[in-house]
Amino acid sequence: MKIITWNVNSVNVRQAHLEEVLKDVKPAIIGLQELKCETAMFPFDAVKAHGYHAIASGQKAYNGVALISQIEPQDVEIQLPNFEDDQQRLIAATIGDYRVINVYVPNGQEVDSEKYEYKLKWLAAFHDYLKDALEQYGNVIVMGDFNIVPKDEDVYAPELWQGKILCSGKEREAFNNMLSLGFVDALRVFATQDPMFTWWDYRQGQFEKDEGMRIDHFLLSKNVSARLMKSEVLRDVRAKERPSDHAPVAIYLKD
Repeated sequence: MKIITWNVNSVNVRQAHLEEVLKDVKPAIIGLQELKCETAMFPFDAVKAHGYHAIASGQKAYNGVALISQIEPQDVEIQLPNFEDDQQRLIAATIGDYRVINVYVPNGQEVDSEKYEYKLKWLAAFHDYLKDALEQYGNVIVMGDFNIVPKDEDVYAPELWQGKILCSGKEREAFNNMLSLGFVDALRVFATQDPMFTWWDYRQGQFEKDEGMRIDHFLLSKNVSARLMKSEVLRDVRAKERPSDHAPVAIYLKD
């Protein structure tokens, strides 16, 4: 069973890439972030033509999340129930045996800014939401763009990023607090020494120089992690013409 998370950085701009992934990779589930379009503008018909169901929560020009799956999603939830916010950053559903939570965490812009404080408050609410999800559901898969670099080995130049946004101590603490609830960082189960970068800035040829970060993650409840066979970053998609600055990230679970 293949599951993908991908910040598409505009689903309409990247629609052809999305359709290629659906056709060639054939994931059972794919979570998208940063749709940058209102819900009505999401390419539902194109997704359906490939044999998939889709649910989306969009927002004009910013944010937005979607779940695409071979099995029709049930018990859909949009946005954090414990955090009043008009930004579309979370969509969750039960898909087959799994409770799938797809998230686009705020960037934070700059440490000590108002947006950074908003990010930390959002993450605190998300932590409580995940705690409840673990208590309510047996098999939980959390995926998305977390906008957090968990450790120094997850960024190309840790000395340049020390204490800065994405790499600050409070952000990393929030990530570790989520793991402490009972989640496993799927990309680190096997590839403990591989950087597995998932994002590269468009500027200065950073993708070509592999100057990236690991900010897209899968967190698996422990019983789901026992089914994990493999994880990988689909770098070939990032190498396409007019790509997203994020590569899709895939995990493979035993059926």
